[in-house]
Parts: sequence; structure tokens; C-alpha cells
Amino acid sequence: MAKASLKKIVNYCDQILRTNEVQDYERAANGLQVENDGSVTRIAATVDASLATVKLAIAAKADLLIVHHGLFWGQTHPWTGKRYELVMLLLENNLAVYSSHLPLDLHPKLGNNAQLCSALRLKRLKPFFFSHGQHIGFRSDTALDRDVLVGRLGTATASTPRVIPGGPKQCRRIGVVTGGAGEDLKKAAQEGVDTFITGEGPHWTYALAEEMGLNVLYGGHYATETFGVKALAQELSRNFEVPSVFLEHPTGL
Repeated sequence: MAKASLKKIVNYCDQILRTNEVQDYERAANGLQVENDGSVTRIAATVDASLATVKLAIAAKADLLIVHHGLFWGQTHPWTGKRYELVMLLLENNLAVYSSHLPLDLHPKLGNNAQLCSALRLKRLKPFFFSHGQHIGFRSDTALDRDVLVGRLGTATASTPRVIPGGPKQCRRIGVVTGGAGEDLKKAAQEGVDTFITGEGPHWTYALAEEMGLNVLYGGHYATETFGVKALAQELSRNFEVPSVFLEHPTGL
């Protein structure tokens, strides 16, 4: 059975993702969140760290779980009830957890935004959407019919996008930021795009998008953020010669 060092994998991830350099929400806690006995024989990847996905990882016989949304978002105590069950499952099954939020979003090759742009066949990418001291998304200046773009997004995410047709039918300046960037439509518009692709947004963004003349395509928070963990797990699998698997646990949101 192939085996790799957890420490070497973590160091590699921290280096290529610039974990200690990229600014993020304080509660993100990027990096190794739970360690194991020090070795990795199988990697699992999923979007969210939760009791359900931990059980899926254990069933897949993984000893390292790569996630985008980690275990620690706000208050995490007391460790009772389901939280106690979660921590005991991790410890009893020797399952390490590595989480990467904005560092994985913005990576120029493995990141959610770069991978989604590739799936959408967008070219000539430029930095876009300045947040937390850096650009986290990408912009493509290209002429593309809005309906064609919607079709490509649906194919890429295997879901039906929600569309706010507030802008031109012929898209020319397309911005991409996966996840929950819908509340920041003004920021996207101020950076010069006429079409904004993200995961989700609140109800009031419909009227705002119409007022600003902005097309908005909501591909789903979960669906738009499957790309990065898949790419990172595959990168680790190639470099450390251990198998990897993606664990589907869609939220529909």
C-alpha cells in the first residue's frame, strides 16, 4: 500500500496555496485542522467538513480529508452531542482534516475560480474582485451570448443556474467569483463587468442587478466550489502517489 507523509503533504499545500500569506476571514483557520498518526494512504476531498462528510470519508477509507469550508467557523464549543460524535469519529478513524478557503479560491491554477473559468472556456483571464487585500476572482473580456454562458455554467456545475438578466444579452466583460459573493454585486459592477458569475446571493440582489444593468448568474454555492478541492486532491495524488476520491454531498444551495 502506497503511503505518504502527512507533514510533507501539509507543507506542500501550505507552500503552493500560500496559506500563511493569503488574508482570509479570521474564522477560516486555513491549514491542518486535525492531524492523524502522520501517514496518508488515501485522500478524500469534499466541499464542507461536517459529520456527514466525515462519515463518507471514513467509508471511503481515507486518512486525509481535504475541504474548502473547515470545521471551525465561529463558536465550536462545547464538544457535546453531534460535535462530540464528530471529534470521536476523527480520532478513532485516524482521519486528518486540511482546510483551505480563500487561498484555494484564488490559486491561479488549482483554485475554484480558475477551474470554473476553465470549465466555462473563458480565456485571457485578468485579476478581479479585490477583497481581503488581494484579487480573489478572475475577469474575462470576451463576446459571448448570455444564453450560451448560462448553458456552459449549467454543464460545468451539473445544475440549473439562477439568472438575473439585468445586463446585455451579449456579454463582453465577465467576472467570476465562486461561493457567496452575491451580496457584493456593487463591487463587481464597480470593477467594470457586465456579467457576474457567483454561487448565491440574497433576494434583494435581483432588483439591484436590474438597476445596475448587470447580468448575474448564480451557479450554487456548493456547486461552484467543488472545483478547487477536486483539483487539489488530484494534484496531491499525482505528487505523493496515493489515491484520491471526491465525496459528493450537495447542499442544493
